[in-house]
Amino acid sequence: MTETLITDWDDAYANAAHIPGAEDFIARWAGDSEAFRKSWMEKDLDVVYGDGPRNRFDVFRPERKSKGLVVFVHGGYWMKFDKSYWSHFAAGPLAKGWTTCLPSYDLAPEVRIADITRQIASAIAKAASRVEGPIRLAGHSAGGHLVTRMVCEDSLLPQDVLDRIERVVSISGLHDLRPLRNTRMNDAFQMSEEDAIAESPALKKPATECPVIAWVGGAERPEFLRQSQLLAEAWPNARYHEDPERHHFDVIDGLKDPESSLTSSLLES
Repeated sequence: MTETLITDWDDAYANAAHIPGAEDFIARWAGDSEAFRKSWMEKDLDVVYGDGPRNRFDVFRPERKSKGLVVFVHGGYWMKFDKSYWSHFAAGPLAKGWTTCLPSYDLAPEVRIADITRQIASAIAKAASRVEGPIRLAGHSAGGHLVTRMVCEDSLLPQDVLDRIERVVSISGLHDLRPLRNTRMNDAFQMSEEDAIAESPALKKPATECPVIAWVGGAERPEFLRQSQLLAEAWPNARYHEDPERHHFDVIDGLKDPESSLTSSLLES
């Protein structure tokens, strides 16, 4: 892994500033997600999983017998968005027969990243109690961090839920949080060095031998490539996959397509 001297950490982790038409992606996500929720009949919206004001998830059920549970955790640097932007990314797993859950969570600075980790563990446990069968986890950006944290040696998941997880795909995930202390975002995170170490999957051991895929777009910021490579190098059950020409905002598009390589990688046996 090539070492690069970084002098502007805010720019190193700035995605929208380097993606033409970035705001159009965000607006389109919201519109497409709303349309999907209106059109998909088999669903339960705003299921409560915890005490936080945003501790709700949506569940979409396939039109045939469910093969198991997919949980998709959104990104936004633990500071932005909620489940309402992402519903349509359930389309690929649903078409393949998987019940799909999309949780919201409380955001920084109102809560710390460790609090969000605990909330996502609660959301997955609650969803798992509603859906039988194996579990697959996917997350984007900060969501990639959160799903990877679920299978760390100090996982907060109940053991019976952890045992059901068959595969994790961290899409453009953040696996070492220490560099983020150098950004202005840490005004919201309030992470100490100890906090960052405690929440960094790449600095821990995996709790299980289930496959973990560090999936990243080939056109992403170098720090996101490095973050994915880091996890693949640190964990014996992780592998690195670079999706050519994809950037941070379109790298998740494959989840909408049941035949895409991303959906296949998440759901393959």
